Amino acid sequence: MPGTSVHKQSSKPGLSGEEAGDRPRLESVSRQWLGTTGANSVTKGTLRRAFLYSIAFAAVAVAVVNALDVITWMHEKPGSALVVPIVAEGTSGISFMLFFWIPWCAWLWAPPFVRPRWKLLIHIPAALVFALAHISGFILLRWLAAWAPGIPNLNSPLAAQFLYDAPKDALSYILFGACFALVGRLLRRSTLVAGEPAGKATYDIRDGAKLTRVRLDQILVIASAGNYVEFTLADGRTLLMRSPLAAVEREFAPRGFVRTHRSRLVNAARVTALKPEGSGDYIVELGSFTAPLSRRFPEALARLRNG
Repeated sequence: MPGTSVHKQSSKPGLSGEEAGDRPRLESVSRQWLGTTGANSVTKGTLRRAFLYSIAFAAVAVAVVNALDVITWMHEKPGSALVVPIVAEGTSGISFMLFFWIPWCAWLWAPPFVRPRWKLLIHIPAALVFALAHISGFILLRWLAAWAPGIPNLNSPLAAQFLYDAPKDALSYILFGACFALVGRLLRRSTLVAGEPAGKATYDIRDGAKLTRVRLDQILVIASAGNYVEFTLADGRTLLMRSPLAAVEREFAPRGFVRTHRSRLVNAARVTALKPEGSGDYIVELGSFTAPLSRRFPEALARLRNG
């Protein structure tokens, strides 16, 4: 039975892992954290925005917490000089922001869903270094502040101060990790919606320690395969990544990928023909590759027909 012609588009090989490996390490790490990527300008610009958003969130959070601590101090110790809690909390906040880059770099190198999982162990020494740097920093700042008239030395011995503040710093480290993950997710989605043309945007397919970077326009079909999804590329390769199909669909739907079956996504821009199979089902042709289109997805059929 003759098919319905929809689109025709030439195929070009995707970017291999070796070609991607020639790029600077920071670019590779940032793209791994952000997931879907584009040209260098987007990578650097998006990473810069992620850092600025995260540090702005940290600054606001620190300011709010410090203000509440000052109010609590004055409530519990009425009549005491206001300068004392201001110096105590202010030096802690300044030191906190000075060493904000430590958790940022650690979470950039080992994001929450990084593979291999052993990379997440970096957060244990990173959290310890962050706590030591933060505590040592505000001890030094308080020592310097004590040289000013009317400001007492607020320091305790380093060991005692560390035992008191380290648990709070560990909690802050975890909260900032969650913030980084959220910022990365939001920016990744915004890049997909309003980012670069599909011919430039790329996606990092991670399978264990292996990372393969491919262009979005070279991905034809994404299929569910148990706990994995299988990417079929225009050059004939098939690549696996551990992820539910629903999560991948949320990322790819804004860039023209359509759910045609409970276990399939197809790249609408690469569809070349639709062939009816009876009972309302169709076969979607993408060059020499095919994918099913179930009658349970009439919106997908309408979208592919309308191009």
